[in-house]
Amino acid sequence: MILLDKYIRNTVQASMLVVVSMLTTLDVIFSMLDQMADTDEYFSIQNAVTFVLLTTPTTVYEMLPFAALGGALIGLGIISSNNELVVMRSAGISVYRIVFSILKPTFFIMLLSLFLGEFISPPLEQYAQSNKAIQKSGVSAISPEQGVWQKIDNEFIHINAIAAGGRELYGISRYVIDENRQVTLTSFSESASYIELDDGSYWELQDVQESIFGGSEITSQEYLSQNWLISLSPELLGVLLVDPDEHSISGLYSFAGYFEDQGLDGDVYLMAFWKKLLQPLSTLFLVILASSVVFGHLRQVSIGSRVVYSIGIALIFTISQRILEPASLLYGFSPLLAVMTPIIICGALGIYILKLVR
Repeated sequence: MILLDKYIRNTVQASMLVVVSMLTTLDVIFSMLDQMADTDEYFSIQNAVTFVLLTTPTTVYEMLPFAALGGALIGLGIISSNNELVVMRSAGISVYRIVFSILKPTFFIMLLSLFLGEFISPPLEQYAQSNKAIQKSGVSAISPEQGVWQKIDNEFIHINAIAAGGRELYGISRYVIDENRQVTLTSFSESASYIELDDGSYWELQDVQESIFGGSEITSQEYLSQNWLISLSPELLGVLLVDPDEHSISGLYSFAGYFEDQGLDGDVYLMAFWKKLLQPLSTLFLVILASSVVFGHLRQVSIGSRVVYSIGIALIFTISQRILEPASLLYGFSPLLAVMTPIIICGALGIYILKLVR
């Protein structure tokens, strides 16, 4: 039985590695082409290559559930095509015992997913996005393709680029309005640094160009440096630097709590938190569904057909999540329910088919 376990595990594991390698390679090629098209005098080909390499762990992380699905479907299909499944069943080995052998490499994929999503992918993604934004931002005006907007009190702020960690800013445009919604001050600063002291903290703006609107007059001034007292923390800027799905699991939970404490809507971050936390469970149930399909209906079909089936299952699962996630934010039902529903359906369907063929 040990030899049988090892044979099934090695076959499925090899198939999973092949699938994740192929998916990652294809994604890297298309990402490289996309970044090459985005090069200019500031963002060179070398920068584009570096960006793609730094974001590759995120690509692997996102591909792992579907690589496990395709690998299980193809690996078990190879065993089935050689009639080895029939021999195993004739020898009295149960379906559940065979599925357990298939799940052993899946547990490794689940642990790898948690490790990448918590420790490797988020800091590299943040560093890559930050470097690209800095390189493409320029230093003279709002960069339409880069940066973030934020409203703090009576100021509308646009930041072209945020350094990793959120303590250095580049290309800061400020618009101060009064109670009549009229602009009273505009300012552009080439950069800003976060200064933290024992008795408080502030931002130090460098190379400031400021215009003050006073009735019919406009007064323009320039400063080499200027203190900017505003409640804009590096932690908040670190959140804004990358999309919610690209943060760590622990970070997403903290960010959701931070937004709620500030009276803001943190459901987007709570949604991303549950999605990343439950990704290993998604991987497990996708593999169970793939195994059940092979036992039930795909014992004698070609590898090409199995690839089509795996793509179909992955698409249905992904589309279900993509529909339920915005629906949760729009209609206000639980983000956990939105994430769990496709997972539960997938797992229930896989277990039901396994019971039919037991």
